[in-house]
Amino acid sequence: MAFQVRGTPIGVLTLFIAMLASMGGFLFGWDTGQISGLLEMEDFRARFATVDSPGSVGGKTWNPWIEGVVVSLLSVGTAIGVLIGAPLADKLGRRRAMVVECIVFDIGVIIQVTSFTAWYQVAIGRLVTGLGVGALSAAVPLYQSETVPRQVRGALVGTYQLFITLGILLAYCTNIGTRGYGNSGQWRVPIALGIFFSSILAVGILFCPESPRWLAARGRNEEAYRSCAAVRGAKYGDGNPWVEAEYREIIAVVKAGESLQEAGWIDCFKPCNKTLYRTLLGMTLQAGQQFTGANYFFYFGTAIFRSVGLSDSFVTQIILGAVNFGCTFLGLYILERFGRRWPLIIGAAWQSFWLFVFAIAGVVGGPRPEEISEGVGKLLIVSACLFILGYASTWAPGIWIWIGESFSYRTRAKQASLSTLANWVSNFLISYFSSPIANTIYFSYGFVFAGCNLANCLIAFFFVYESSDLTLEDVDAMYNDPNCKAWHSTKWVPAGYTSRDQIKKKDDTQATEVGEWSNSPSALPGEQEKNKANPLQVA
Repeated sequence: MAFQVRGTPIGVLTLFIAMLASMGGFLFGWDTGQISGLLEMEDFRARFATVDSPGSVGGKTWNPWIEGVVVSLLSVGTAIGVLIGAPLADKLGRRRAMVVECIVFDIGVIIQVTSFTAWYQVAIGRLVTGLGVGALSAAVPLYQSETVPRQVRGALVGTYQLFITLGILLAYCTNIGTRGYGNSGQWRVPIALGIFFSSILAVGILFCPESPRWLAARGRNEEAYRSCAAVRGAKYGDGNPWVEAEYREIIAVVKAGESLQEAGWIDCFKPCNKTLYRTLLGMTLQAGQQFTGANYFFYFGTAIFRSVGLSDSFVTQIILGAVNFGCTFLGLYILERFGRRWPLIIGAAWQSFWLFVFAIAGVVGGPRPEEISEGVGKLLIVSACLFILGYASTWAPGIWIWIGESFSYRTRAKQASLSTLANWVSNFLISYFSSPIANTIYFSYGFVFAGCNLANCLIAFFFVYESSDLTLEDVDAMYNDPNCKAWHSTKWVPAGYTSRDQIKKKDDTQATEVGEWSNSPSALPGEQEKNKANPLQVA
């Protein structure tokens, strides 16, 4: 069963693959979104906070450094997990690796849920959970980009970020639903629900096809062909021209690389074929995504907005989470319609502007949070929401899409892991140090992130290549073209084309040919029978 996108047949299974695999992103969002609310819950603080403070909830308050450890050890785990995720995905395949990673995630959840009074057990549980989340963050975008058709690759790989935001939002909603419990169910229920969500991914992914590129690289050509056919909504051996073209291109690239040894980590740092360039750029962009400042709001949002006089900071988190989730839909459209480069450039400038507004308003109206008036507090909320609008529609999904489509096959898994490692290391630094820094310089912290966004804007302009509308193999060829510079890359096209628009027009023409081929028994007479007889034959 298939439907048409820009005249291109896309199998319904493709949507299922994109959404199911994106549950890996949901698990990250779930853990990210729940922790700020858990830190404020009465039973959680009474059990795990360590510094007595008469008059505070439960008679205890958080030591900022211990709070930082509890929050940030998830990121330490993800940093380790992402390095394990690459060889695991190459060895077991993308799907089976995800199953193993879900099991690791579940072990971490069990460690947290069985905690009673030791804050370090919660922290260790988050570390183990992070191992699973980090490995999934390497495997999921890789699997999606290698499996889904290029015509919808941007939007469907972007669903990974969409599900991160969905996880954050649902975690906020769950926190507000359980905070009224008068016992440990306040925090145990939100944490334990993670097992349910990971089970959806672990079981469901087994019913999806494996990456055709991974299969072809291991000589499993028939399975690779079947995978190509499945995502197009076609049947094995029916000679579908879309399937034939995609399969032949994959096999050609695999044959071209047969003489090369299996890539090691050191190969990611070799300058040939712009491999080093892409590795460093991927790491810079992933670190830059964290230093936009978005997770500053998501990790510590409850405390921040309580300090500006709102009666229910949990509700404020839901508002921010809803803006984040809703605007990510806009991002999927923007990045598919306008490409990758300009949304990243404009998005970084937009984010920088609203962070400057946030920081200036806070410093002038404070500088301490408790000195903020209600009017200034409302301005802070508005500027935060407008910042998230820009982030959710550009840098949040855009970087994951870029990572999924910008590396050559031989080193793709390892380069994606190194890039994502930079994301998690930056995530750790922000989550660990944000609490003590914010308690020292208050709203001036926003100026740091505003400056980082200006740097992101320049990096995107001078170094990011435009990869929309190209196959993964053509993207690799673009980077290897010595005459192609980043700021001219929107005009680069593979041999035989004069513009990216011509590629789209050829898609429309080929779609018409497919319609004629499938509806007329006389269409492509010899070719159809030949392909049915031996669909794996490559000229």
